[in-house]
Parts: sequence; structure tokens; C-alpha cells
Amino acid sequence: MAPETASFKIYYEVTATTAGAKVFYNPIRKGSVASDESVYDAMSGAALHFEVVSGAEARKDPLMPDADLDTDYIKVTLARPVPPSGQGRVVIVKTYKDPKSYHLDGKAIVFDRPLGIRRNKIVLPPGYEVVGLSVPSQILTEPDGRVAISFMHAGAGEAPLVLRAVEDAATGAAAMPKPATSERSWESPFAGETERERLSERAYENRDIVYFLQQPETHAFSLYHDYTETRAGVNGYANVVREGSVASHPSAYILDTGEQLKTEEMTGAEMTASGINTGETADAKAHVVVIRFAPVQPAQTLRLRITETYTAPESYRLDGGELVFDRSLGRPRNGVVLPSGWYCTASAAPATVSQLPDGRVRLDYWDDRPEAVDVLIKAKRRVSANQAAN
Repeated sequence: MAPETASFKIYYEVTATTAGAKVFYNPIRKGSVASDESVYDAMSGAALHFEVVSGAEARKDPLMPDADLDTDYIKVTLARPVPPSGQGRVVIVKTYKDPKSYHLDGKAIVFDRPLGIRRNKIVLPPGYEVVGLSVPSQILTEPDGRVAISFMHAGAGEAPLVLRAVEDAATGAAAMPKPATSERSWESPFAGETERERLSERAYENRDIVYFLQQPETHAFSLYHDYTETRAGVNGYANVVREGSVASHPSAYILDTGEQLKTEEMTGAEMTASGINTGETADAKAHVVVIRFAPVQPAQTLRLRITETYTAPESYRLDGGELVFDRSLGRPRNGVVLPSGWYCTASAAPATVSQLPDGRVRLDYWDDRPEAVDVLIKAKRRVSANQAAN
């Protein structure tokens, strides 16, 4: 907001995942004064009931045994209990006044605020340009001409953001961005992505994909991808199967409600003839998995989880005693889970690593660049797994 206010408006999109939960708690950050709060259900767009409670009051809820006694919380009543393996998506809107985080330094405005949320966007006031930025970020322009920065923070801890801007940018009609085009990069030898794809906001990409590698002799991996549909009138999702892969066992459900959806396999030509509005086209000969749902209404969104199994001998194989997963992953956020009994010996692309409760290793690739990440993973059997096999 205007720098003399020391205030900024926040749109916080968050998901409750505890099955059966009917409420969600959002802490009010210490040192900030909150005002103008409102909360909405992301699926329906309907306003939700909320109240501000103390940490002591929050601790009375079994979901919040460790609530900070010195912190106040926004307690949100969800539109519906969180379904098993589902989500309760809410949008919390609030204004914070925090002179320590947002202030003037001479002619520059400074937004100096460690951010614990892993994907963030900051929009400058009209007429301001970025002159200092401590966290690598995309620089984008809002439809109304305001300059914004957007970033993903894959590492542990808070992102140490310090943003400086000065008032020397165009305003009004002169600041409006030229619409992005479908032109591709001239760089040889690669045609590259379109300008529209390159300038899409990576941190707000609406899809998460996790690959679960089965034992390498099968050349198979199951996966799920979570996808949010926001376009009014769209009543289907199309998953185009990559050439060289065979898809099987597709299924889908709505994460917001748990409702199971019908899946159909068809060609691109058959999808076009069916009249299903997926918001995109597919090559006539392509193999497409189509999921139908009720048309999305204005101001509403739908979150889907699609699961299937792929068999791809070129991408996933056993080379001697070594597992090899070699696949180009096009989304900004991708997870790969190694099969039971294997440990990673090589990852060509940088990844964060965690271990699941059952001992399997997960590698996460957060790609903030506007091109696919070429994942090459190699792994070997653990000593204990070899001894069990013998």
C-alpha cells in the first residue's frame, strides 16, 4: 500500500489437510497489527465465518496443542469437513501494519521481511520500480501496470527478502503491459517456450506432481498430480500421455469434497468431437485421459487429484545393478520417490531430499526457470535390501 501507511494487504491461500478437520487456525504475526480481515472458501467463493482467538483458546482444540500462548489466531470455520486424503482450501485476506517491515529509506521504499511461506508474490505501489532484491525472483507486471516480484523458496527456513523500490516508473495507461504472445525464442538450436509460457508466474503454477517409482524391472511409476481449475465454463481436464509412455489405471477425485470422477481414454480427435470444454486442444492422434466434472462457475475453483501408472522403458530402467530415472519434468514443482530398498547415488538437477516414514527417499525439484528440468536420477540397492534378496 502507500508507503506512508507502513501497511500491506495480504491474500493468503492455504490448504487444511487434516481429515475431518472443521476449523483452521492462522497465526497473526507478532509485531504486526492486523485489520480488515475476511475469509473465503476457495472452491465456492463463499465467505466463511471466522473469529480472532488467543493462543490459550486455540490450545483447547485437539488440533492445536502447541499453539503459542503469546500469539493470536484467526480461527476459520471451514465450508465442509476436510475429506479423507482431501483438502479444505481457504483464502484469508488481511491488512498488516508493520513499520519495521515496510518503511521509507530516503527516496526508496523498503520491504524487509523474512517470509516463511515457500511461494510468494509482492506487488509494488503504482509508479514504483525494483532497484534492489535479495531473493532471486521473477519480475512481472500486473494487468493494471504495477510491478510485482514472485519467487519460490525451496530451501529450509525463511526466505530473507529485502526489496527496495523507487518512484520512477510509469503509471496509468503508459504502465500497462503489452499482452504476452505465442512467439518462441529465436535462440538456436532450440525453439524454446512461448513468450506467454516464459512469463507465466512460476510460483503460482497450479499443479503439483509426485512420481512413485516402482521396482525398476517393471519400468513403471505411479504418479498423482493435483490441479486447480479456475476458468469459468471448463467442464473437463485432459491429460495428454507423453509419447513413449503407456498410461494405465487412471482415476480422479475432487480434493475439496472427495467426490470420485469418471475417467475416459480417447484420442485428441475424439475429445474434440465430444464437445468437452477442457480449455485446450490436443493433437488428433494423441492419447488423452479425460476427466469430466460440472462446469466451473465464475469466482469458483476446483481442485482435482489425478492418479495413474506409467510404463516408460526409455525413461525408467535398470542398468546392470543401477536404477536409472531419466525424464524431463515440465512443471515448477515435482517430487520423485525412490522404490523401497534403494538409495540415491546421483541427481543431475539440484533437489531437496527427505525420507518418508516407511524409509523411502523423496527428492523434490522446484524449478523456478521457465523451462523443463531434466531429471537424471541414479540409485543403488541398500545393503540390507541386497542381503534380504539373497
